[in-house]
Amino acid sequence: MSGLELTLLRPLWLLGLPVIVAFGWMLWRRHGALGDWSRAADRELLAAMAQMGMTDTAGRERPLVHVLAAAALTVLAVSGPAIERRDTQSFRNLDGVLFVVDASPSVTASPLWPEVLAMGRFGIGSLGTRPGGIIVYAGDAYEAAEMTIDHLQIGQTFSLIGPETVPDPGSRPARALELALELLTKAEVIAGDVILFTDGAGLGPTSFRIAGEIAGQGARLSVVAAAPEPTPEMKTHAALGGGRVFALNESAAMGRFLDEDARTRLEQQDFPLLFWADIGRYLLILALVPVALMFRTEDA
Repeated sequence: MSGLELTLLRPLWLLGLPVIVAFGWMLWRRHGALGDWSRAADRELLAAMAQMGMTDTAGRERPLVHVLAAAALTVLAVSGPAIERRDTQSFRNLDGVLFVVDASPSVTASPLWPEVLAMGRFGIGSLGTRPGGIIVYAGDAYEAAEMTIDHLQIGQTFSLIGPETVPDPGSRPARALELALELLTKAEVIAGDVILFTDGAGLGPTSFRIAGEIAGQGARLSVVAAAPEPTPEMKTHAALGGGRVFALNESAAMGRFLDEDARTRLEQQDFPLLFWADIGRYLLILALVPVALMFRTEDA
């Protein structure tokens, strides 16, 4: 965000402004500057009094202007003008992203590994203000980078993943997904993403079950196919996890997927006000100024 970003939390209230303008114009046309005196008194008498300076038209104009100004400011106040909170970043952990990477030799020693690295770095670069973390796995799973907004750090960590990163032989994606679920639950993430980088080895009933649990936690599980083509097991995981499957040539699509505004997802979870400070209350205070001016007494 650059500069001051202003939004309206309840913009439909602005429909009241044209009503206020129309009502004010109707009163002005109906009563004029002299109010009901124009109907109660003789026109010639009023004209003569005006020539003699004995009518105070300004005094009739001011109350109407003050009332309309107070009403307009009140409508603006209840429309919810808001600015993004300075502590917004403290809420971003509600929409974090975990990159779960198969670091077994079948993936890291594959000719496709440079493309996997490039896609992972591209995904990290698409996080915006969302925090990210990395889990690596082979025969066991480990948290390589905890959830952080330091995207440079997790990008460097991702680049350092290699055949020697995880010493445990084998490929257990279910253990990695289980760890991802634990981290999401611990961080109380309500709208996060889990991106699984896998060649399909080890996917099965257990990982299917955990994919559904991740979706139940409020996150989405997507799969990056570290293989020439996505397998049916990868597609099943994405379907159960409410996410998508990405081939290695779909980095732009994954970037757009991850670039979805965290605020939008939190609004879907009934957390729209976490990111905004409503300044409408101050406009209500300002609306008292024209009201107070209505009680001002003129000097003799």
